[in-house]
Amino acid sequence: MSLGSYFNFLLSLVFVIGLIGLAAWTYRRFFMGRSVSARFGLSAGRLNVVESRALDARRRLVLVRRDGVEHLILLGPNSETVVETGIPAPLAPPAPNQHAPSATAQGAGR
Repeated sequence: MSLGSYFNFLLSLVFVIGLIGLAAWTYRRFFMGRSVSARFGLSAGRLNVVESRALDARRRLVLVRRDGVEHLILLGPNSETVVETGIPAPLAPPAPNQHAPSATAQGAGR
């Protein structure tokens, strides 16, 4: 084999490994932590994963909603811990500037 053949092989190998890495990143970014019904737009049942956040490489916080009540769960490689239970589920998402004072509240203080 010539030097050009080795170079083509190495370039092809790097390209394929890059495609595999891109596919894995895309899967993790868009599909991890979501239920099958959320992924495919099916009607949700009684149990939903509201939000999931990675704390570090081994632990994850998961907010689960069941029948209008939310539960915060810490998932690790060897254990699961309920951090908080009985959190009332919000009826509607919060407004974007929920904590900003309104113009009427600022004028009332003068």
